[in-house]
Amino acid sequence: MADKTEYKGIIPHLVVKGAAAAIDFYKAALGATELGRVPTEDGRLMHATLKIGESVMFLCDDFPEHCGGVARAPAGPSPVTLHLCVPNCDAAIARAAAAGATVTMPPIDAFWGDRYGQVRDPFGHAWSFTHPLSEEAKKAAEKAWAEHSGRAA
Repeated sequence: MADKTEYKGIIPHLVVKGAAAAIDFYKAALGATELGRVPTEDGRLMHATLKIGESVMFLCDDFPEHCGGVARAPAGPSPVTLHLCVPNCDAAIARAAAAGATVTMPPIDAFWGDRYGQVRDPFGHAWSFTHPLSEEAKKAAEKAWAEHSGRAA
């Protein structure tokens, strides 16, 4: 396992059906590095630690038998979105899609000044990607939004 003193801020802890497959997906889709895993006797993962960029993420298999019979892994899309600032939003979404993610929002030049898009991973978790726009592209996105929303001057 990694030195826990390097863990900073909020650390997402995802529950999935098929944690070993999820780790493989996050490596392919997001460039994750596996820092460690703790398997159970039946092959499920009690805990795993991944690093994506400078962030740490925890992951485990669903264990409904230890949660009053209630599954905690998403049965459909999760209401939580995990957000990544990346060098190239389009490339990050293409990489995730090639690894098996579903693009739920193709990249757009957003009025707030970022290139932005979203995917849903095969385990039900939503991810968004962004990178800052150039000043010229930001002004064009702001203008397009103003025209679209009826706020054009």
